[in-house]
Amino acid sequence: MHLLIVDDHPLFREALASAITLAFPEARLEEADGIRSACDLLAKNPTIDLTLLDLSMQGVTGFDGLVTIRTRFPRIPILIVSGLEDPRIMREAVHHGAAGYVPKAVDKATLTRAISEVMNGAVFMPPELAGSVDPVPARAKKAPLAERIALLTPQQMRVLMMIRQGKLNKQIAHELQVGDSTVKAHVSEILRKLEVISRTQIVIETAYMDFDQSNGSFTGG
Repeated sequence: MHLLIVDDHPLFREALASAITLAFPEARLEEADGIRSACDLLAKNPTIDLTLLDLSMQGVTGFDGLVTIRTRFPRIPILIVSGLEDPRIMREAVHHGAAGYVPKAVDKATLTRAISEVMNGAVFMPPELAGSVDPVPARAKKAPLAERIALLTPQQMRVLMMIRQGKLNKQIAHELQVGDSTVKAHVSEILRKLEVISRTQIVIETAYMDFDQSNGSFTGG
């Protein structure tokens, strides 16, 4: 088990590392004090299995840190470990791609269970707060991803590829030589056709699809 702890408080990183080592003696741990250093470590360590991320760090606004890591490394689950216990924030964190949420006030047993459940593919919420949070919003069953992607126009496919590469609207507009408003319109259509609500979800939904350059289509990866 290879884990990354991302928090800008050295004492909390040390305490969290100690708790994890006690519960999982075989675990390898990496530490980062910010989003940039976290992304550097994730890029250099493809064996990292899970990221434990604090939402409230210097220079980070809202869910920006979560979205940045989730977009660049969509296959690595993120467990939020935060001092914020507002159910609305927990719900939004999951909607932005987090695989679980643990308040910093929980005991070691709950932290251990959260890590185990997320590593096993589940979405974790503290039992006392889970009733107020819907980790999987009720929605109509989606069509298979391949069918939804088939609805995209060739230009929307190009925009989708650039979104997967983490490019911003201005960068996409420059590469396609179109206006920002045109890119925004394409993104809106991609969101609608793929039945997702954010750029992060676009990346997550298509993470296991490989793009075939020869015919401009996605295949299962």
